[in-house]
Amino acid sequence: MSAPSSGKRYNVRVGGDVSGQLATGENINQMNVTRDAPAPVTDADLAEVRRLVDELKQKIAAQAPPEQRDAALERVDELHNAVVADKPDVTTMDYVRGWFGRNLPKLAGAVTGLIVHPLVGRVVEAAGDLVASEFKQRFGEGT
Repeated sequence: MSAPSSGKRYNVRVGGDVSGQLATGENINQMNVTRDAPAPVTDADLAEVRRLVDELKQKIAAQAPPEQRDAALERVDELHNAVVADKPDVTTMDYVRGWFGRNLPKLAGAVTGLIVHPLVGRVVEAAGDLVASEFKQRFGEGT
């Protein structure tokens, strides 16, 4: 470490464990920003997710070719279960999106729209930072 341009030198030795921030120097401004805990997911939230899933299923039933309809509806059920699980299953959400992209690309946007819906984001966020981080990594920062 080079000496500051003011000619002052700082030599810091820390013994033992340090928890939190540590700063040495002049005119240092540190901030600790905490986020409020996400609002808990309510029964009304889960009912709204169910309604969104039902809308998606209706769209798929109307637009999917008959030979792919059952498989597509099964994927949507998997998606629903992945979203409302105690710990949302982001891997399954990503798999379902990919399945539609490969098999029914004309409906993939509708599936992605459900996955990135703000309510689904709230459900995922309520599960904790690890799941929320994985979700944002796979589906983008805007979610």
